[in-house]
Amino acid sequence: MLLLLSLILAYLLGAVPFSFIVARAVRGIDLRHHGSGNLGATNVFRAVGPRWGVLVFLLDLAKGAGAVLIMSAVAAGWPPDQATPLHLPPDLWRIFAGFVASLGHTLSPFVSWHGGKGVATTCGAFFVLAPYPTLIALSVFFLVLALRRIISLASISAAVVLPFTVAFFEWRSEHFSRTIAVFAFLICGWVVFRHRANIRRLRAGTEAKLGSNNVKPGSGGGAATP
Repeated sequence: MLLLLSLILAYLLGAVPFSFIVARAVRGIDLRHHGSGNLGATNVFRAVGPRWGVLVFLLDLAKGAGAVLIMSAVAAGWPPDQATPLHLPPDLWRIFAGFVASLGHTLSPFVSWHGGKGVATTCGAFFVLAPYPTLIALSVFFLVLALRRIISLASISAAVVLPFTVAFFEWRSEHFSRTIAVFAFLICGWVVFRHRANIRRLRAGTEAKLGSNNVKPGSGGGAATP
């Protein structure tokens, strides 16, 4: 029951629509009807302002990290001589927490099941699960962003790099977790799949760059993340 309650809490934590709240408080707008219509930090950056976009990014990051930390505390208190429900390893419960937090961000009941693409929340979860690979992936994100000024391309690049760095660090670790390594490939594959419309625009050369104003509401534009 405690594990189930922790998963529910992780979902509700992920579902807190910080982008919607900030846009409403600062500009008095419904972010679903501005910019790309995406409830993510990038759309806040475009529609409200850079500093507010950075704030929302950090808050969304904290949702994923907080969800995994809560589950980590629960899993750490589980009696070592007692099998967890379904005989699942503790790492898998931590992963479940990060996943449902990201799901809550993507499908939030607080804003009629709207949301973002869950990249920042997933990144926050990986900061707890695999901090060094996440730092490398974030470095790739900012490098690609600086060179190309296309956030979706930077996000896709980071999502491609992350599972391989997770696998490398986990393989070298004395506390090897195949569960986390496999999850990294699955969730990052899902992130890339969620960006399929952006990939089509990238191939066509029509994806919006950071600082451009040609994103129509609901198009997804360059505001694919986080």
